[in-house]
Amino acid sequence: MRRLYQPAPNRCNGFLSVSVYGEDMTKAPKLPLVTAKNLRLSELLSAFSYALDITEGQPEGHCVRCCWIGMHVGEELGMSPQELWELYYVLLLKDLGCSSNAARICQLYLTNDLDFKRDFKEIDTGLSDVMRFVISHTGLKADLAERFRAVVNIFKNGGEIARELIETRCQRGADIARQLHFSEPIAVGIRDLDEHWDGRGQPMKLARTAISPYARIALLSQCVDVFFMSRGHDAAKDEVLKRAGTWFEPEAVDAFLEICDRDGFWDGLAAPDIATRVQALEPPHAEVELDEDYLDDIAIAFGQVVDSKSPYTAGHSSRVALYTDMMAEVLGLEAHQRRWLKRAALLHDVGKLGVSNTILDKPGKLDGDEWTQMQAHALHTETILSRIGAFSELARIAGAHHERLDGKGYPHGLNAEEISFETRIISVADFFDALTADRPYRAAMPVWKALEIIGESVGNAIDPVCFEALKTAIDRIETNSTTGTVYMDTEDRPLQRTA
Repeated sequence: MRRLYQPAPNRCNGFLSVSVYGEDMTKAPKLPLVTAKNLRLSELLSAFSYALDITEGQPEGHCVRCCWIGMHVGEELGMSPQELWELYYVLLLKDLGCSSNAARICQLYLTNDLDFKRDFKEIDTGLSDVMRFVISHTGLKADLAERFRAVVNIFKNGGEIARELIETRCQRGADIARQLHFSEPIAVGIRDLDEHWDGRGQPMKLARTAISPYARIALLSQCVDVFFMSRGHDAAKDEVLKRAGTWFEPEAVDAFLEICDRDGFWDGLAAPDIATRVQALEPPHAEVELDEDYLDDIAIAFGQVVDSKSPYTAGHSSRVALYTDMMAEVLGLEAHQRRWLKRAALLHDVGKLGVSNTILDKPGKLDGDEWTQMQAHALHTETILSRIGAFSELARIAGAHHERLDGKGYPHGLNAEEISFETRIISVADFFDALTADRPYRAAMPVWKALEIIGESVGNAIDPVCFEALKTAIDRIETNSTTGTVYMDTEDRPLQRTA
């Protein structure tokens, strides 16, 4: 089959430098030729932990600060270097599964999941505290009858609801940890995060030493940071003492009380360079070397964290990555270029973890404030990925996927010459999947209709070369229903999406 686009002979750092319609692409950001050897696992996952913070409604750096607290506690308890290394990643990744219950929280409590999660971390699980929390956080913007039904349901089935929400989050987090190649003790540490020393936690009501030792420290560290950030170090210390022997292992509490009075502990926790300080705490002898396959798995895993947030985003990141790679193949990008571009596509929506499901899952039109919050996800993506030094260009490429050639896009309102060719590819892939997947306000469109709509934006929002590459990529798909692929697409015989 004839290619609609032959790779331009003029190259810049190995990437496309001139588009076929005449723009000099050397002026736009370029995806760097970075290898996994340029990266450290601690730097990479420390940066991604900021994405977990925003989906929990926590101030940025929450997981990193928990790591600072917990590592000092672990050292005081005399943990071995191997145990400290495992503890380190439990603390950084304790919230890996946090996005998976967001939609359910909104459905059950008729509320903003980010605010709900943030505030819930400050209450004890005593009946009076829980009742006040439910009344003050359920259905505040719903009509009276709807709110009444929701509150009654929660009071009637509260125990099972809590177990379901926490089990979903913790089990999903453990599964993703395994996907990230971490050991079973790390996965179990993440799974047991919400178990309490007295056996009244969730979801399995484990008690005492049946709970992972890493989870015991992680829960204490989480409580310390939440109260430190909202009320100061004295309040954090008081809350730990209040929950000693119920939520927290007494020995871990004693270790915390010992280290929290040492010079530099609280100052370090509040330091602007806390992320750098925490990276230095990783036991050096156990450092894991990244390779390209592992880096792919990390990108896939965090794409799944994003896609778990809403039923309407399920599979979105992986499909955008697939369409991006199909287009990149048509455009003649080399294998290593396609690999990095696919990672950018997998991570392009990581900033959506900071958008409430009341917005992501809204069946109607967004109001002005909601639209502003939705648009912020692109900047969140750029900010999170920029925390990884070697990802600086990838961050700009992924974060700009809603920019338009006419300068009317977001978050920066870039002009055409400022938008990289790599971003243009991802933008088309993202647009295509948005149209051909179900959304809360409409059903999925047939592919022929989606292509018609995208075609109307060519030259204003969408790059014409990339659009032609998408159409060519679709034309190359074999028509074999038994292989899980799709049929050729026409208005009379529309393409059928499959899993």
